[in-house]
Amino acid sequence: MSGDELIGLAMLIVMMAAVFAGFPVAFTLLLLALAFGALTLGGAVVDLAYFQMLGLMKDELLAAVPLFVFMGYVVQQAGLMERLFTALRLLMAPVRGSLFVVVILTSTAFAMATGIVGAAVPLLGLMAAPIMLRNGYDARLAAGSIAAGGTLGILIPPSVMLLVLGPVIGVSVLDLYAAALGPGFMLAGLYLAYVLGRCYLDPALGPPLPRALRTASAGELARELLAGVFPLFALIAATLGAILAGLATPTEASALGAAGAVLLALASRRLSLEGFRRAARQTLATSSMVLFLAVTSNVFGAVFARHGTADWLTQSLLSLALPATLTLVLVVVLIFLLGWPFEWPAIVLVFVPIFYPVVTALGVDMVWFGALVALTLQTAFLSPPVAMSAYYLRQVAPDWPLGTIFKGMFEFMGVQLVAIALLFAMPGIATWLPERLSRSGALVASEPAELHPGMRAWQDYGDSYPLMYQQWLERTGGAPEH
Repeated sequence: MSGDELIGLAMLIVMMAAVFAGFPVAFTLLLLALAFGALTLGGAVVDLAYFQMLGLMKDELLAAVPLFVFMGYVVQQAGLMERLFTALRLLMAPVRGSLFVVVILTSTAFAMATGIVGAAVPLLGLMAAPIMLRNGYDARLAAGSIAAGGTLGILIPPSVMLLVLGPVIGVSVLDLYAAALGPGFMLAGLYLAYVLGRCYLDPALGPPLPRALRTASAGELARELLAGVFPLFALIAATLGAILAGLATPTEASALGAAGAVLLALASRRLSLEGFRRAARQTLATSSMVLFLAVTSNVFGAVFARHGTADWLTQSLLSLALPATLTLVLVVVLIFLLGWPFEWPAIVLVFVPIFYPVVTALGVDMVWFGALVALTLQTAFLSPPVAMSAYYLRQVAPDWPLGTIFKGMFEFMGVQLVAIALLFAMPGIATWLPERLSRSGALVASEPAELHPGMRAWQDYGDSYPLMYQQWLERTGGAPEH
């Protein structure tokens, strides 16, 4: 290992130690990139950082992030999720474990209309936790179903995580959206099978709801279903349907979805001026976190790759001479373990690019790999000590101790491991829909997407800097020796 590679390895180790110690990820990445980059690039590291930021932020795909986030928060403010929860609760009331089922079905539908997690888990906790407590539902299973169901928004399109992941691995977001639907619905189905199976074996875990909480009128039930289901699914059809049909790009569909959410909120007469402002503030906070982390990790990745450590790690993994399947299993296991201390943005933007050359060298279908990574990264919301779903739920369900919530989440992490194994064994779960849509001509952009200029720095170690940085070097004639 050369001196530059040792510097890059030290940079990675210091970053992980700082994050473990609780330092903010984005500021840590930027500070380390500038400090370690100065060791080999000198003052040129500032120019590299500037061009990396400019190259990434010029990508119009990133405009979809705040728009999809805003759509989710407006849907929350409009009360559409509450109407859907009430309608499904009335429909499923006589079934054992009905509230578990309703939570998972509601969170699946809400995931298709939002793409975020921060809004789903607290809202589900507010709606479901009190009625679960009153009707004797098992606290551990209840907490686990809310926390796990709420995380489906990070996997099922229009997931914000998939928007960020696609350019990192050079896959069209349209293909990645189509590929994530199968694993997302499979995971929701496994959650349902798990809770229904547990309640069948032990009815005390989730008894049917008392008659006082049911409706005897078929007309009332039909009205509730129509009011709760139709608006949300119309919004889903206008956004996700337009993307998969090739009628709109993700950015265009996100704008359509945001406008549609506002119209639905106004039609429901639930969106006040204060609610609109609250949705805007929440959008600003969430989007700023994701986009700032994207920028800083981009700079960190460029400096890290310039030291050559990414290439060294790739060659080290390939030199293990393991069968391709075992190498891929090792990569997935590492991503799974990284989900315990890190949130998904750090993993997607810092660590996935390290594994990217290894996966491409194995000849893996990158669309399937993207879906596999997305499914694995969902554990980042369910695994302590980060486990943001647990803290979201604890804020709105104070009667459940954090230990109880964690135990319930561990049960659903086991279900998720089964889903990962199934997707690993049967890639068609993810690849069937993109291939079908591509053959039909719906996915007009199904060919591999070009990597972000900033992301190329991870793979372009050696002679090829990001394009704009190369042009700067040519103009100044000041190429560093290292």
